[in-house]
Amino acid sequence: MSTLRSHDDTWDITTSVGSTAVMVAAARAVETDSPDPLIRDPYAKLLVADAATGVWEAMLDDSMVAKIEAADPETAAIFHHMRSYQAVRTHFFDAHFAGAMAAGIRQVVILASGLDSRAYRSDWPAGTTLYEIDQPKVLAYKSATLEAHGVTPSVDRREVPIDLRQDWPAALRGQGFDAAAPTAWLAEGLLMYLPADAQDRLFAQITELSAPGSRIAAETAASHADERRQEMRERFERVAEELGFQQTVDVGDLIYHDPNRADVAEWLNGHGWRATSQHSLDEMQRLDRAVPGVPMADDKDAFSHFVTAERT
Repeated sequence: MSTLRSHDDTWDITTSVGSTAVMVAAARAVETDSPDPLIRDPYAKLLVADAATGVWEAMLDDSMVAKIEAADPETAAIFHHMRSYQAVRTHFFDAHFAGAMAAGIRQVVILASGLDSRAYRSDWPAGTTLYEIDQPKVLAYKSATLEAHGVTPSVDRREVPIDLRQDWPAALRGQGFDAAAPTAWLAEGLLMYLPADAQDRLFAQITELSAPGSRIAAETAASHADERRQEMRERFERVAEELGFQQTVDVGDLIYHDPNRADVAEWLNGHGWRATSQHSLDEMQRLDRAVPGVPMADDKDAFSHFVTAERT
């Protein structure tokens, strides 16, 4: 279970689950500025800079990375893995949407969209409508920040400001969503923040809204042993203290560690979808983004899968 979560908790971009969106955007910004970027997100740095959360902005600071490497090489390896992983994850799900568009799908739903900027940075075919679902304050921050910098969407972007634990299907329909049309869905960086029963309910709701030919992509929740989580927590705390770095949030405290969580690909295959699964470490290896020296690399359950499926 999660130690900091409740059934009715809320957040903005600087607190709780919302702050993890800044971490992800920071990783995209670092990748974009790298010599040979796997993905390009020209708006990630804007979204991070204006968030003023402190901790995740450090991902943009090469001098901080060097200090981490000097303090603890294994922690530095985890840090580099996290940055590379986000690039690989983004690349994988960008390809999911490209495939859906090539197949003629023109309706997109990004669940718990956070600081995802695909509605602004990606090229979308004419006639595409993209729905972003997230907490009201998170969506408001993103749209206001990008608007202030003169950035406009490249698609018909529609906000659905609602918690996914509420009646989001009704809210989605209220913004014009057509359940009779094929949809390309994305659940990226989401499932680990849901209890097992809420994950099942989410996929049941998606299935009910998905016409034949719809597609979905999802990042699964990794499974970390309790002792390994504690080891990593203590390691990060030591490094943070040594560097004088204040930890505002421990991501591990936001995640639901539920041993009864359904296997996403198996669930989808049993409920009218045709699903396949790619292990994230294998995808990182395929793209030459594997990071040596990462603890737990021999425990594949400690890392996520990328699942894609088509509604039959």
